Amino acid sequence: MASKDYYKILGVSRNASQEEIKKAYYKLAHKYHPDKKDGDEQKFKEINEAYQVLSDKNKRAQYDQFGSTFNGQGFSSQGFNNVNWQDFASNFGGTQDFDLEDLFDMFQGGFGRTSRKRDTKKGNDIEVEVVISLESVLENQTKHIKINKFISCSRCNGSGREPGTSFKKCPTCGGSGRIEEVKKTFLGNFAQVRTCPECLGEGSIPEHICNVCEGEGRVKKEETIEIKIPQGIDTNQVIKVKGKGDAGRKGGEAGDLYVRIVVEKDPVFERKGDDLLMELPISISQAVLGDKIKIKTLEKKEIFVKIPDSVQTGKILKVSNRGIPHFSGFGRGDLYIQLIVSIPQKLTKEQKELFEKLKKEGL
Repeated sequence: MASKDYYKILGVSRNASQEEIKKAYYKLAHKYHPDKKDGDEQKFKEINEAYQVLSDKNKRAQYDQFGSTFNGQGFSSQGFNNVNWQDFASNFGGTQDFDLEDLFDMFQGGFGRTSRKRDTKKGNDIEVEVVISLESVLENQTKHIKINKFISCSRCNGSGREPGTSFKKCPTCGGSGRIEEVKKTFLGNFAQVRTCPECLGEGSIPEHICNVCEGEGRVKKEETIEIKIPQGIDTNQVIKVKGKGDAGRKGGEAGDLYVRIVVEKDPVFERKGDDLLMELPISISQAVLGDKIKIKTLEKKEIFVKIPDSVQTGKILKVSNRGIPHFSGFGRGDLYIQLIVSIPQKLTKEQKELFEKLKKEGL
């Protein structure tokens, strides 16, 4: 394939400055834009391809050395992201009545005549926070939460019309569900098709709107929603409940409910992933001689823990499978017990005498 001469396409010399390249590009883009009377879509694409390369210092250097096939790049609509549109507009007499979002819609749509599609009937998503105890994550659980949200109107069943009445053709769009708007920009006039704001694309409207929801098809009301929380869940994990967000307008699709979980801190056990850590105070004699101590696990079950002799404070013992159930549903974490040797604050006379004897024995 023959190499393209980007300098020739923009009508500039090979030693042209960046400012000269930019001005040439703006002038040609304005002249050949496909939505202008004498526009040329293919020419417009070539102009943009040339500008994407020559306006970039590194790409231009590669092009000067290897030609237009240096990296196989061609025209892409993503190239428009590198254009300063306000600067573009200022080259043609200012930005009065200039809508950047509308212009971006046109280019992203392939010089389209339609704007980005948006579902104007769909309900909003809802986010809530649910606080649970650490002990409760040991098992699957069900919570019932109350949310003030949009629900489908029971009088009109979400249709927005009074029961016993019918629909009529929308006078705004003439029943098509769409309206055409002409946007005036520095590049010329652009025709765009949008969803009709009155009928929301349905093409018809109620003869008599529902006197409860006033034509919305939904009303605000408190609803109790059941949430299933799996075992092993942790703080900041999110549960999605599809279709339990706000009801859509006029029977539109409902949004979703997102439940963020917060696990409360426990006074005894500290969570480390799916493992648990607890501190266990022991006496000096237990640290020296060892012992067997009864403790309660997170699920309030009593188990015996063997304390080896001659342990130091800070020693950690492991009890397998006494931690948090894995979120996958298979297996559990472990329980780690940190031993803390407790030094008595007050001693009886007999205790002091015993420690004096130990002291004499070098202990």
